[in-house]
Amino acid sequence: MRAFQARLCAQLEAADGTGEFLTDAWQHHQSGGGLTRVLTEGTVLEKAGVAFSAVEGEMSAQAAQLLHMPNPAFFATGVSVVLHPRSPMVPIAHMNVRYFESAGGQAWFGGGMDLTPIYVNEAQARWFHQQLVAVCQRHDAAYYPRFKQWADDYFYLPHRQETRGVGGIFFDRLTVGPDGEAESLFAFMQDVGNLFGPTYTELMHQNRALPFGEVEQSWQLVRRARYAEFNLAFDRGTRFGLETGGRTESILMSMPPHAAWHYNLVPAPNSPEATTLAWLRKGVQWLETPDRLA
Repeated sequence: MRAFQARLCAQLEAADGTGEFLTDAWQHHQSGGGLTRVLTEGTVLEKAGVAFSAVEGEMSAQAAQLLHMPNPAFFATGVSVVLHPRSPMVPIAHMNVRYFESAGGQAWFGGGMDLTPIYVNEAQARWFHQQLVAVCQRHDAAYYPRFKQWADDYFYLPHRQETRGVGGIFFDRLTVGPDGEAESLFAFMQDVGNLFGPTYTELMHQNRALPFGEVEQSWQLVRRARYAEFNLAFDRGTRFGLETGGRTESILMSMPPHAAWHYNLVPAPNSPEATTLAWLRKGVQWLETPDRLA
């Protein structure tokens, strides 16, 4: 996990061109700790966080109940990534990979990635999903449809009735034994993590020079606010980190640097903003014949 964090930060620095990650080492109040690496004010990336942690101890009864753990003793390690670009034409991105052990003898893997464009580019969304299906098929043909649906359901704002973005894959609690051998599950998790850097930096290169103005910047603040709503209200990783006493700054690094909420904002019909909202729904089959908007 630490080596992966270092490789990914180097990939992102090279793609950005000027930004550099600063490192904050921290200790968990029980045992272990982490390295949070944050880049701010880059050429492409306004704020980027790549956080590694490896902690162990006993979680609260509430957290143990949430994770269906009879024994509250645990070990957890992972890398979590959130990227907020400066340009509204470059999508927000999230990725994480994680491993968890309970004192009861269970061990499992989790992770995934998703894309949150400020303006949905249909061709790029399809390309993103093509990369995901390719990595899934190397391990299990059933993974992509299963984990794509999981992402649609998970990265969803029920109070807005919209998905956070164009989805991706999400998998949680792939348990050693029932879901496969440790080596095969670990290999899948590694492949998912290693896919992220080349895939996202390609999107950075394709979109970084696209023109934009005040209208696009204003819409970016609105979409960033939706991102913040999800992370604060629904994200399991945020909740787990706060309930197990993780470092608050690292847990909340996923928040965008700026966001805006407008009362009852409704985009003009047939505008680019309205078109993007129409794509933000569950069940879009990105790998099939173009799914025209209703």
